[in-house]
Amino acid sequence: MRPLMIVCIAEKPSVARDIANVLGATSERGGYLEGNGYQVTWTFGHLCELKEPGEYSPLWKSWSLAQLPMIPQRFGIKLKADKGVERQFAVIQTLMQAADGIINCGDAGQEGELIQRWVMQKAGARCPVKRLWISSLTEEAIREGFQTLRPQDDYQSLYEAGLCRAIGDWTLGMNATRLYTIKYGVNRQVLSIGRVQTPTLALIVNRQREIDNFKPEKYWVLTTVYRDTTFTAVMEEGDRGFKSQELGEKALEAIRELPFTVTSVEKKAGREAPPRLFDLTSLQVECNKRFGYSADQTLQLIQSLYEKKVATYPRVDTTFLPDDVYPKCPQILAAMTPYANFIAPLNEGGKALEKRKTVFDNAKVTDHHAIIPTPTPVTTVPLTLMEKRVYDLIARRFIGAFYPDCRFEKTTVLGEVRSEGLRVGAFDDFIPFRVTGKRITDPAWHVLWEKKPDPNATASDSTTVGNNTVPPASASDGSTVGNNTPDEPASLPAFHKGESGPHVPSLAEKQTTPPKPYTEATLLRAMETAGRMVEDDELRDALKENGIGRPSTRAAIIETLFKRNYIRRVRTSLAPTPTGTQLIDFIHEELLKSAELTGIWEKKLRQIERHEYDAATFIAELKQMVADLVLSVLQDNTNRHVEQ
Repeated sequence: MRPLMIVCIAEKPSVARDIANVLGATSERGGYLEGNGYQVTWTFGHLCELKEPGEYSPLWKSWSLAQLPMIPQRFGIKLKADKGVERQFAVIQTLMQAADGIINCGDAGQEGELIQRWVMQKAGARCPVKRLWISSLTEEAIREGFQTLRPQDDYQSLYEAGLCRAIGDWTLGMNATRLYTIKYGVNRQVLSIGRVQTPTLALIVNRQREIDNFKPEKYWVLTTVYRDTTFTAVMEEGDRGFKSQELGEKALEAIRELPFTVTSVEKKAGREAPPRLFDLTSLQVECNKRFGYSADQTLQLIQSLYEKKVATYPRVDTTFLPDDVYPKCPQILAAMTPYANFIAPLNEGGKALEKRKTVFDNAKVTDHHAIIPTPTPVTTVPLTLMEKRVYDLIARRFIGAFYPDCRFEKTTVLGEVRSEGLRVGAFDDFIPFRVTGKRITDPAWHVLWEKKPDPNATASDSTTVGNNTVPPASASDGSTVGNNTPDEPASLPAFHKGESGPHVPSLAEKQTTPPKPYTEATLLRAMETAGRMVEDDELRDALKENGIGRPSTRAAIIETLFKRNYIRRVRTSLAPTPTGTQLIDFIHEELLKSAELTGIWEKKLRQIERHEYDAATFIAELKQMVADLVLSVLQDNTNRHVEQ
């Protein structure tokens, strides 16, 4: 009787080797590793994909409006047309058909589930399947994962959501692309339409249109300098300044020779919590703002850090940690020796690490937690400079999560210049002025981002990470304290209510400015919140449910828009090309180009994951939507075409 053989299938060869080392499967075979009752093999990401239209029906091989919509009765999968893929699949198929059990070791997410399920289906696997679900590739995490394997059926809804996403992208993309290309394209020009790429393109086109159509408006700002401090006239709510130069100059002349009087001095204590831990989108945003890395570059870098075992699973959309990670945090911090000077204050007096609700919250964590360092010492792993920079951001955010709030004092000083009989706009008898200033009283977590080194620290602020020195990011990391605008000095002189004296008023002409073009950072945020730009973390969390795309796919969507020549880079900004603009202009169906409507569809996919929405209902709605879309475009009797 032969011994039982369990086949483990990972998503990449490097991940398979990590798993094999833990399991004791150390014998090299062609396309897999074997030992200790295990055979560990791998895919190269997607080995399978949905079939092409012509593989369902010969009538769908040629592009024809008469054959739309193309909706297969049953969707099928096929191997990718690649010799390497075919060779590796042959190995997988042989192993699986002889296996006594299979362990799905794919990436622990919707896409990873779909990749491995399709391979198992194509290979004709019939034996029981269990699921490995881990958030890092450290030996400890892999061992824990194999001790808590779960039945594959526990992840059926995750697979159904991934399958619905793939079918949705195929059905809408294939039909809409053929529909618009045949109807509006010229000279064999393909007009690519996608469920996520088209509303993303629409965001960029609409923003550019707002910029192009913007009409600047002039306004005049009255300021005065009293005791070397610039005060600004307080206008009615909604007004930036005087709407005419004449009114501004009248006010200026009325107060020029009169004394300035301080009418109020108010001080308020404030506090600012450390920045949230990173999810993938916020990490991509931060790397784009700091280093100019594209979303795709950052994804590749954090994926590499994950595979090198120094960071946890990257394709996540939460900034929280579960409670069971808290006991492991001292071990993680202890391994972060390059940051010893920052970690030392956390250990003073043997006190326990602070456990914040804004960091640890089981209710805010689903499949995975926020991106954090692992207990693997980063000094033992060779990293590129770009990888070190990304790791440095993650490390400082993690350390900062245990620091106390930054404390500051905000001072607001009000003053006025009285002129009896003054009638200028809304002002009667006096013109009020205001200035505010902030002073940090306890920097707390801000020390992690200070540019000046601490002379008493054991390491400079240019932290050595993995045998290389990485300068810290600027002090603006998630912070507004200390980054005062020109009208908001860091600190103010000591003013007293009732004091009075001479001042020097002036009038400056200004004008309104157009909206800023999208950068990759702001576009990622807009995709995450279905086009709404918000700064508040809690509101952003609520809007994520309706975001377009998934954290793992947004970078690829942006890259696709570049490859299609629908957008281009203008220095650090993104702008639509003429082709991209025309394409959006031609699309009258809001569902195709509305981030909000697409976000509603995304929400349904997330609900399928949570057993709150029926996959069959989603597919039925999808088919009806595509049929309605085809009918709508076919009824367009204009002779419009997208110019090349």
